[in-house]
Amino acid sequence: MGKYFGTDGFRGEANKNLTFEHAIQIGRFLGWYYGANQGKKAKIVIGKDTRRSSYMFEYALCTGLMASGADAYIMHVTTTPSVAYITRVDDFDCGIMISASHNPYYDNGIKLFNGQGEKMNEGTILEIEDYIDGKTTVPVSERDGIGRTVDYVSGRNRYIGYLISMSKYGFKDKKVGLDVANGASWQIARGVFEALGAKTYVMNDNPDGYNINTDCGSTHIEHLQKFVVENGLDIGFAYDGDADRCLCVDEKGNVVTGDHILYIYGLYMKERGKLLNNKVVTTVMSNFGLYKALDKVGIEYDKTKVGDKYVYENMIQTGNRIGGEQSGHIIFSKYETTGDGILTSLKMMEVMLAKEKPMSVLAQPVVFYPQVLKNVRVKSKPDAQNDPDVKAAVDKVAAELGDTGRILVRESGTEPVIRVMVEAESDDICEKYVDSVIDVIKAKGHLA
Repeated sequence: MGKYFGTDGFRGEANKNLTFEHAIQIGRFLGWYYGANQGKKAKIVIGKDTRRSSYMFEYALCTGLMASGADAYIMHVTTTPSVAYITRVDDFDCGIMISASHNPYYDNGIKLFNGQGEKMNEGTILEIEDYIDGKTTVPVSERDGIGRTVDYVSGRNRYIGYLISMSKYGFKDKKVGLDVANGASWQIARGVFEALGAKTYVMNDNPDGYNINTDCGSTHIEHLQKFVVENGLDIGFAYDGDADRCLCVDEKGNVVTGDHILYIYGLYMKERGKLLNNKVVTTVMSNFGLYKALDKVGIEYDKTKVGDKYVYENMIQTGNRIGGEQSGHIIFSKYETTGDGILTSLKMMEVMLAKEKPMSVLAQPVVFYPQVLKNVRVKSKPDAQNDPDVKAAVDKVAAELGDTGRILVRESGTEPVIRVMVEAESDDICEKYVDSVIDVIKAKGHLA
């Protein structure tokens, strides 16, 4: 991670940690880097979510891009995976998504994709940061070298068509609930499911710039649970603000996490001879219950650091076809370069229809260990995590748990927090051990 960019882009409170000047600078550098630096005019596509500040950042990025001679193609409100997809298939030099994902409306972020629709490499990110810090300069374009903006809503429409083409089945007579989080998927998800014949019930589809992720979507899935049961739906899907993640609710109102999805679709692939390397890619945050279920059906697994960036890197290096996070970032590398919530929904529908089984039955083999995760806001993530007394407290918990659980302490890639997680045989045990480590962090004066 760099000074400004974390594992999922440059993120912060709008005009406080992430300012419109930052956006102009990022546009200035990218327009030059992919254009004049290579002796051509750069072609860069931009999408945004529904938060109010996304419009400000969109215009600021376009200003910077045009000043450096690039043409900025604007997809307007759309999902993160749609930007990655269109960047790749329409031969853009790079793609930009304006979103803070599941964060509240007052935060925002800038995510960057290379020409293959993959998260931009660390080297280029560090060059952007050097430019932001004034360590390098970039010339402005003049006369006919100045860039322009192009309305590119057609790119979003093409992505919708792509999603529809991904389904092997029609959804006629299926009652599907969608919580679109007042976010980027609000115009897309309903259209896809209705085009496939589903009877679609949509909630939180009235964005006003301030209500994205507010008591809705994948981070507040309890509302979809109630909605599915009350309306007698076959299944429900909840997305986050930029729709790169998806969680499910089965017909009984139970939550189906990313770990369940990895098991369900991984097994479906194995049964059809499609699971290359006989392996699923997980992160260190996946639950013990997932691994036990995979062991029972003879599926192997890799574990990466938290972040779909690292999951995708593993998949590229190994050829593994499915991977993801418990939070619902699921990557199907044959079809996408990043997590795609709507595509994940379609894949879950496919398994239900192919096996003629409800989601509750498909998810049943994954029995979760109790897990407690607490976030601790700190002054310095490295100082807190590397403190000898904190490390000793973590080692003590690990020794006492032995083979009956585990402890994981890690830095957030997007926030100034340390995450302390324990899995054990009961919630009380988890709480006790998590709090024991947090008490040491507090006692050593690391709290922000």
